[in-house]
Amino acid sequence: MIETIRDTGFGKLVRLFSGGQLLRFPEEEDPSIWTTYVKTSEETKPAQSEISGSEYDSYEEDLEAYGLYTVMSQASRVGRRTSTVTSAPALPSSAQRGSPTIITWAPDDPENPQNWSIPKKLLVSSQIWLLTFAIYIGSAIYSPGIPSAAQHFGISSVAATLGLTLFVLGYGVGPMLLSPLSELPAVGRSPTYVLTLVVFVFFNFGVIYARNLGMFLAFRFLTGFFGSPALATGGASMGDIWSPRARDYMIAVWGCFAISAPVLGPLVGGFAAAAKGWTWTIWPLMWVSGFTLVVLFVGLPETYAPNILSRRAARVRKITGDADCVSESELELRRVSKKDLLFEALIRPFQLSFLEPIVFLLNLYISLIYGILYIWFEAFPIIFEDLHGFNAGQNGLAFLGILVGTICLAIPGYFYWKSHYQIRYLDRNGNLPPEAQLPSACVGAVCLAFSLFWFGWTGNFASVHWIVPILASGLFSVGGCLIFNSIFTYEAHAYPTYAASVLAGNDFMRSSFGAAFPLFATAMFRNLGVGWACTLLGCLAVLFVPYPFVLLRFGRRLRLASRFARHDI
Repeated sequence: MIETIRDTGFGKLVRLFSGGQLLRFPEEEDPSIWTTYVKTSEETKPAQSEISGSEYDSYEEDLEAYGLYTVMSQASRVGRRTSTVTSAPALPSSAQRGSPTIITWAPDDPENPQNWSIPKKLLVSSQIWLLTFAIYIGSAIYSPGIPSAAQHFGISSVAATLGLTLFVLGYGVGPMLLSPLSELPAVGRSPTYVLTLVVFVFFNFGVIYARNLGMFLAFRFLTGFFGSPALATGGASMGDIWSPRARDYMIAVWGCFAISAPVLGPLVGGFAAAAKGWTWTIWPLMWVSGFTLVVLFVGLPETYAPNILSRRAARVRKITGDADCVSESELELRRVSKKDLLFEALIRPFQLSFLEPIVFLLNLYISLIYGILYIWFEAFPIIFEDLHGFNAGQNGLAFLGILVGTICLAIPGYFYWKSHYQIRYLDRNGNLPPEAQLPSACVGAVCLAFSLFWFGWTGNFASVHWIVPILASGLFSVGGCLIFNSIFTYEAHAYPTYAASVLAGNDFMRSSFGAAFPLFATAMFRNLGVGWACTLLGCLAVLFVPYPFVLLRFGRRLRLASRFARHDI
């Protein structure tokens, strides 16, 4: 427990104010320990060409496990493999050896997140899940308050909907600028999460006490912007601490929290808006995010290996007086220009998203599904309040169909398929090609398209029991969840060198669709009717149904024609 608290925000403050006398690290208690952390620069990881077979597969999985959902893959994939350095006597200085002293992991190092106990890993993971939930619920929790906000500011319902869409747009834009901070060895993930959450909590006061529409919309965008690191790098945090085999399951659980939060938002916000008006849709968001801030400040240790090793190297420099004691990530960053870092962070995601055909169509499909999810925040009141007489709180309960479909059907089904059937796609060398991730997306594509027609034509008539469109929404969540998990994993495996950039572009594109679709949702459903509006969306979904099947059949050929995708499998 002391080791966990020592590396949290609270523990760092205790060390700062005690002058490093409290919560000391092992090398501060016994300076001779630092020699077990050393490897010379000649012992750095081998080039890809020198690694083959299962060793390369393991090495590649280690690379993918870190920085998977962030935007500095080129600069950050260093210093992440556990070294097998044995205890050694005091070493000569760096100047005498003619090379820097590389500070890395000791054998079975307890500070290495990959070596943490299962309970500690689950404790840390649960905090990331809680953080993701606390931020993601902030988008849809406001939607039941749109009529009240429109009346308060004297604007149309479309203008009031901007409070929803700008929040979503903010957490699509934010990762482009904020997520790279968590990949810097000098910063790390925990400070990025905690500091941006502090801003998120306080900016929500600006939302509640906004004096005019401009102030309200500006603070909604900024809260989404500063809440974005959790949404963009939560998957990377799972990769920091879990083995590659367990990582996919933990990311799926994290994704379940990301889906559940906006679904529960209308439920919480509906009862709050019905009782106290639109401002009370934000107060529950304040409570859950404030509670999360306290939990993370006291209990979230750093999980990012380069940051842990960078701080360890700083302590070793202080103990030895040798300024050339550095971590491998610090050494690597010296070789990367600022221009290259900016290109990878800001340009590469757009280059891959719009100029790489495989990525563009996959991201477009994901974005369409995400846009439809946010359209439903406007469509549900038309169906369940206007046709079935629900109040705002009861309308929020209608979203539980999506939650039940995700938790009870999609996630267990995905886990079962992954553990029992995916192994059949291993090639003769025991490698799993990226296309092995796609069969569940094929099933999801059919389910999702069918659910839209089912939802539209059963929700179009008051004579049809209200439970029927809710069941259809549950099938939609099954299809969407299978597609999301499959496509995210496929993109990471098909573009391992550029996985961070590919997924950052995905995040930006789908958030843009999620921000734009609600603006025309009400007009579309009222002018076309629920049945025909959902038919239009269903036809768009049908257009994409063949795409996972095409990739499953011809994906390898398409990858070989790409200069960005992997060619070795």
